[in-house]
Parts: sequence; structure tokens; C-alpha cells
Amino acid sequence: MKFIESFREGERIGDVYLCKYRQSAVAKNGKTYENVVLQDRTGTIDAKIWDPNSSGISEFDAMNYVNVTGDVTSFQGTLQLNIKRVRKADEGEFNPADYLPVSEKDRDGMYRELMELLGQVQNPFLQQLIKKYFDDEVFVKAFKNHSAAKTVHHSFVGGLLEHTLSVVKFCDFYVKQYPFLNRDLLFTAAAFHDVGKLKEISNFPENDYTDDGQLLGHIIMGSELVGYGCRSIKGFPKRLASELQHCILAHHGELEYGSPKKPALPEALALNLADNTDAKLETMKELIKTAKDGAPQWLGYNRLFESNVRRSTEF
Repeated sequence: MKFIESFREGERIGDVYLCKYRQSAVAKNGKTYENVVLQDRTGTIDAKIWDPNSSGISEFDAMNYVNVTGDVTSFQGTLQLNIKRVRKADEGEFNPADYLPVSEKDRDGMYRELMELLGQVQNPFLQQLIKKYFDDEVFVKAFKNHSAAKTVHHSFVGGLLEHTLSVVKFCDFYVKQYPFLNRDLLFTAAAFHDVGKLKEISNFPENDYTDDGQLLGHIIMGSELVGYGCRSIKGFPKRLASELQHCILAHHGELEYGSPKKPALPEALALNLADNTDAKLETMKELIKTAKDGAPQWLGYNRLFESNVRRSTEF
């Protein structure tokens, strides 16, 4: 199939894609058109149906696999697809695996590496908490397959695992560089810091915010999950549970970034730095990776970095 990452301006496309989004809109001249987002495992592309009532446009909805014919155009420097014909795809016309973005890294290998690092946790209560979740087959399957975000960074199958492993590895560096940090507390907090994403974001192919995700958010839900786990372990120290939950509640660092609390413990600060580092570097990597061949060195303004982003000089 023709993957979205290989689209080039001027091409005629005819293949099956996942319709991630569809909504009617009205142009300045009063004419109705359709905004559509198509997806495959390499990315997404905005598409337009300028004449929804034409004979080549059949009924379809968001989350349908659709057989599309259209022309690749460019609008304000971004590729779009001008859809000429579209219909729901039939069974056998597509392989669902082609439409889900997946981590480039081996998920089983990443999980083993994560478990090796968490095996360094010596506190018996924290180790019980880790095993309660990370030895549970249902939890592990969901954790391995979930994304870490709807967009921005690690928004792919295995993204939550890949991000969590990276954060724990940063924390491993921090405890070696700054031995006063409590390794057991920091490693455990890092392992659980984003588990609320399992409830905040729906499974693929939707990968969108749930009602609880909109109303509560992953930080609150993650803290609740950890609090429940601590309470279910007989004799779990109340102070340790509070410190662990504080690290999760403060891991975005600032109130305006969604943290109910700002870091008040050194481990909470270290977790915030590790999480922020991995999220921003992955975002930068994905920005550069998705830039098309022949794109200018300057990739345009990015709201996350509040800067016009440029590729590094190639040697």
C-alpha cells in the first residue's frame, strides 16, 4: 500500500486508510464540505471532500476503513488530500496492522528491561506494589499496547511502555549522579507516573480522550490507582504512600501544566525533569522525522517549544 509518510504533492492516491475523523464544515461561499483525517501506521493527513454530494462519495463514518481516491496538494506548506472518490472498504481489502502507529522498538524487550530496573527496588512494600500491577497479565497487556498521548509524543502502540522505560532510565542516571535521592521511591514513581493514561486515553484505533480523561485526567487517575494499590497491601506505610502519590501528582512540575501540586520532594523534582526531558526530546525527534524529504531546514513554529524549530546541521 501507499503509506502516508511517502505522499508527495501532485500524486494521485488510490488505497485504503483509516478515517480517524470526519466533520462537516461550511466554506465562505456557503457551500458545505467535509473535513476528514486519514491515518495509517506512518502518520495522518488532513483531507477535504469539496463536493460531498457527488456520485463518487459513498457513506462512511469516523473509525471506518475507507477506500480513497484523491490528489495530494499543498496548503500553507502542509500536504493535504483532495478526495475525489471514497467508499467503505470491504473485509479483506486491508490489514488492520497497517493502520496503527507502532513503536520502532521491541515491546517485549523493553518490558524485560523495565522489569530488570524495577527489580532494583528493595523496599518490600514498594516491590509488592510493583508486582501487584506489573505481574498482572491484563495490566501488562494493556500497558504494552497503549500510547502515552493522543498527539505530541509517544502517540503510538507501545508508546506508554517506551516513555516509561525512558523515564526510569533517566531516573537511574539521576540516582547515580545524586546519591541522596531515594532510588526505591523514584523508580516506583517513575514506573507508575503515567499509568493513568490507561484510563485517560482510549485504545487504538480511537486513541482519543475518554470521558474520565476529560473530566479527571491521567494524573489524578494515576494517583488514585496507586493509592488503591497501597491501601490493599497490609501495613503499607502511610507516609511512603503519600510521598509516592505526591511524586505522581507533581510530575508535570507546574500548576499550569496540569500538576495539582508542584514538586516538594527531591524525587518529585527528579521525576518531573526526567518526564519533561523524554517528552520534549521525543517530540523534537518526531517533528524532524515527519518532515518530508526536501523540506527546508527550518520546520516552522512549534507551540510546545514556543520556537521556530530547525534541523541540526548534517555532517
